[in-house]
Amino acid sequence: MTDTTAPHSAITRPRADAWPAPAKLNLMLRVVGRRPDGYHELQTVFQFIDHGDWLWFDVRPDGIVRRCAALDGVPEDDDLTVRAARALQRATGCPLGVDIHCEKHLPMGGGLGGGSSDAATTLVALNQLWGTGLDTDALAALALPLGADVPVFVHGHAAWGEGVGERLEPVTLPEPWYLVLIPPCSVATRTIFQHPDLTRDSPPITLADFLSGDVTNDCLPVVRREYPEVTSALDWLSAWGGGRLTGTGACVFAVFDDAARAHEALGNLPAALHGFVAKGRNRSPLLEPLADR
Repeated sequence: MTDTTAPHSAITRPRADAWPAPAKLNLMLRVVGRRPDGYHELQTVFQFIDHGDWLWFDVRPDGIVRRCAALDGVPEDDDLTVRAARALQRATGCPLGVDIHCEKHLPMGGGLGGGSSDAATTLVALNQLWGTGLDTDALAALALPLGADVPVFVHGHAAWGEGVGERLEPVTLPEPWYLVLIPPCSVATRTIFQHPDLTRDSPPITLADFLSGDVTNDCLPVVRREYPEVTSALDWLSAWGGGRLTGTGACVFAVFDDAARAHEALGNLPAALHGFVAKGRNRSPLLEPLADR
């Protein structure tokens, strides 16, 4: 099934005051070590795409933080948007509350960063709406305990990432078109990083190595073995120049120089596959509402 939203991949803004929570792609992911606390040392490259969720926020005077729509399998207190709002309250002593509305388009367990992006958008938007006045670095510090990917969404720039993904260096990359496929499965990041067959000692590379074509994702062999739906999607993309895995998956993508070719591939998707076309963005769409306020 193809995504027919227009223009290209952009999801229509549901309200004039809605804030974007864009997806990201990991264009490379290497596991270069394991820390004593069990976390993995990574190298990765993040780039945003112009496709994602939308959030809007109704400020409350009573300090209550409330999620206004259920999310399957995620209790309200565990929802990253709720946790982000409460973290900002605690850090700033803000007496205000909020009703959080989220229109979901990004799949859970897809490697597109949907939950992390929603959390970042919540922090950035409420910092404005509540007038708490934190700078970007302070918001990113609040973001890290919510998830390793949340800070890159707060900073809003394509980045070379190291550590658990929190040490970020902004980079300027080509902004191609992507065809992103969503296999009918969800991949738990924890499952992949705990898998005994995961490579954990890849030699580190440099940004120059990546730009020269080293786009290895060390999670790919494990995901291929454990998730046949991902393997099928990757095999289909091989006819269009090859596919790559974002993060730990399940989503996979192919790179195109122009929109027409990406849409041609999208139009040939078999009925069992779902996908969309999106434009790479070095500057996150989340920064645009900030410029307007």
